[in-house]
This record gives sequence, structure tokens and C-alpha cells, in this order.
Amino acid sequence: MKVNDAKYELTAVKPEQYPQKNIPEIAFVGRSNVGKSSIINALINRKNLARTGSAPGKTREINFYNIDDKLYFVDLPGYGYASVSKTEKSTWGKMIETYLSTRSQLKMIIMLVDIRHTPSKDDIQMYQWLENSKIHCVIAAVKVDKIPRSQVITKLKDIRETLKLNSNVNIIPFSSETKQGKEDLWGSVDFLAEEEQGDNP
Repeated sequence: MKVNDAKYELTAVKPEQYPQKNIPEIAFVGRSNVGKSSIINALINRKNLARTGSAPGKTREINFYNIDDKLYFVDLPGYGYASVSKTEKSTWGKMIETYLSTRSQLKMIIMLVDIRHTPSKDDIQMYQWLENSKIHCVIAAVKVDKIPRSQVITKLKDIRETLKLNSNVNIIPFSSETKQGKEDLWGSVDFLAEEEQGDNP
């Protein structure tokens, strides 16, 4: 997909603040500091549209980015950051779960995991929730530029086995620095868009 006009539209913390447009939404989930804002910027060829936090756990709202008025990229708060209080974690968790479980426009979730590390308990818990939700999901194994190419296949196998991924769930090695995996990830988004059009002629 060629992006002509990508823009930040709004920030929300509760359903009544979500956008009113009935266009597909692609949500990005992952641990704090895994690079959700960076992957959004890489996909749309913009350096600073999605706001990257200066510290892990800084993004505490849901940010909506309008892509050519055809879809929204939705940047959800990161999970698993140890230095926030239990109360804050509970609030963020409810905010994320409310969006994921109630938003009819949500058509696809891109879950980010750091390819350098075995997925955490929080990652496992998130994937289990996504699997139960039946929402189409793609795993982006980010920061692939940070490991030797000889390790990529082994690391991808570790992610698949740790998360116990269904065989139909795609893992895409991705780098926001080199743009490796960008075309593959857009391919998944475009395929979803085509399916949506087929369901709504």
C-alpha cells in the first residue's frame, strides 16, 4: 500500500473518545519499549509521526493515526513495564482490554516481540488473549537488525514455540532501522483490506 497522507488524529482512553469513522483499524500491541511507535513510523515512511516515548511505559493512552482515510493504525499502551504501580498497570490493562474486546472496527492486531529475547510471561498472556479473541493476528519479530543473520531462524522458532503459535499465525522479522519486513507486513495489511472489501462489496 502506498501511503499518501498519514496523520495523527486523536488520543483516547475510553470508548466514547474513539474515532467515529467506520474504517478498519490495525492495532499494535507489545511490551513497553519494544518499538510500537517506531514500527508505525517505518511503515508509513515518517520519522516522527507516531510519538516515541523518552522512557518505557510513557505511552498511557491509545493513539489513533489516520492512514489515507482508509484505515487507522492504533498504538496501544505497552505492557509489562515493572516501574509503574499496580494501580496504573490495572488501569492500562482495562483500557487495552476494553478496546480489544469491544471495538468492531478492529480487524487485525500486530503483536511486537523483541527477536533477541524469549517472549516474556506478559507476551504469552497477551497472545493467549488474542488467540481466544479470534481477531486476525500477525507477529512482528522486531529489532532483527540487532542479531546475526545466522540466528534469525533459531530465534523465530523460539518465539513460535514459546508463544505456542497456531500454524496459520505468521511471524515477520522486522527492523525499523533497515525496513526489513516492511513489504511483508504491508502485504498482510493489504490482504486483510482485500478480504474486507470482499465481505462488503
